[in-house]
Amino acid sequence: MNAPTDVVVRTRDLWKTYPQEPEPVQAVRGVTLEVARGEFVAMAGPSGSGKTTLLNLLGGLTRPTRGTVEVAGHELTALSDRALATLRLESIGFVFQAYNLLPVLSALENAEFTLLLRGVPAAERHRRVLEIFSEIGMEGLEGRLPGKLSGGQQQRVAVARAVVGEPALVLADEPTANLDSAASKALLEMMEHLNHEHGATFVFATHDPRVMERAHRLIRLVDGAIESDVQQEVHAHPPAAP
Repeated sequence: MNAPTDVVVRTRDLWKTYPQEPEPVQAVRGVTLEVARGEFVAMAGPSGSGKTTLLNLLGGLTRPTRGTVEVAGHELTALSDRALATLRLESIGFVFQAYNLLPVLSALENAEFTLLLRGVPAAERHRRVLEIFSEIGMEGLEGRLPGKLSGGQQQRVAVARAVVGEPALVLADEPTANLDSAASKALLEMMEHLNHEHGATFVFATHDPRVMERAHRLIRLVDGAIESDVQQEVHAHPPAAP
């Protein structure tokens, strides 16, 4: 693999060990990798392979036992908890399997929540969210509460929340796990669009073959270590229906 010239993520000899009896569990073992700006990467592997732990390490949600993580030029392992929280807010977008939308907020309010925390004025927040919503087929649903949206629509709102602040990195943990085939396909096409049109850098943790197929780069993990890391041929797909 050629060294990326514009590196968003860099890890060096990354380990995560969890104390457990009768012996500690090595969830991540000696992972060294780089992700360039604009990549669309899937980290795949069976349950227990370490992909979610590695994703959490990249996002600063978990601190490593050994090794270093850099995101957007900042070494996460050197930051205080407060500085790490600020970096996550400003530079990392998260998409979770369970959507993690606030039930009392509308779709628009959920999508703009990160911008609200950043102190972006209301008019600018609304403008940016409505622009994203128009691209991902969410027009007319801005005022709906999460409970009035389908699973696919809720996950679209979650992705909009993750990308609207133009973070350096978007981390998605099993984003299609709770979706049916049609909703999964539409969500992946939407994220490909955001990657292509906005240059958003995506790293997925997944065991979904559909995500693996669409990834431009596939990293396979076994027992917490990288087994393979390959660039994939990207096939054209028809655009998602709104």
